[in-house]
Order: sequence, then C-alpha cells, then structure tokens
Amino acid sequence: MTHGERAALDAFRAGTLPTSAFHHADHVRMAWVYVRAFGLESATRQFVDDLKRFAVAKGAPRLYHATITHAYLTILAERVALTPTDAWASFAAAHPDLLRWKPGVLDDYYSPDHLWCEAARTGFLRPDRVPGDPVVP
Repeated sequence: MTHGERAALDAFRAGTLPTSAFHHADHVRMAWVYVRAFGLESATRQFVDDLKRFAVAKGAPRLYHATITHAYLTILAERVALTPTDAWASFAAAHPDLLRWKPGVLDDYYSPDHLWCEAARTGFLRPDRVPGDPVVP
C-alpha cells in the first residue's frame, strides 16, 4: 500500500475524507485497497463497516447499498487475482469497466428493478442476469 493509499484509507476510516474526493472511481479504488490488503472475506467485513460509518459521518446513511458493495467487492477480488499489480493505475487501465458508474459493470448482472429495490439496498441480492444474455425490458 502506498503512502497516499494509506492516508486515504485512514481518512476514510475516520470519516474525514471529503465527499468531494469520494466519487464512484474513488469507491472502487478504496475497495481495491481493502481487497489487496485484507483478502475478500476480511475486506468485505471491514469495508462494509467502514463504508457505513463513513456514510453516517457524512450525514447520508441511506447511501450505503449492500448489493452494490458486495457485488463490487466480489468482482474486484476476482479481477485482482487475474491482474496482480501493486499499481492502481495499471489495475484501473486493465479494468475500465469497473470505473464507469452508468452504464456500469453491474448492469450486466442486475436489472434496474432488482438492483434498486429496498431489499437490495439493505441486504445482498444475487444477480438476476447472466452477462452476455440479451436485455429484456
């Protein structure tokens, strides 16, 4: 972990990282730091706890979304195993689909109704799509 990644991790955990410095790509990078540092299982527990605490510290606890968080961590862990690098720039360049929010990588796995329902927000839902299948409205 670089000095900058450690500083961002510490600020995220403390809730002092400004929300202006924590958009989608920043979420993905932070999740990448956790997965690389702790492995998927431990990273999931720690990232979920820290992300919820961060959202509360910013006055936006409803922004936490369980399915999005768990799905991204799982996909990230798979991609980290396929692309072993200590450099975020190299990882990001190899997986630009992870950095796009809309349309995003989860659109291949989740229909909008499934992903944005209350059950998906509060608990992990399995995907209702298979990547490569045609999208049926």
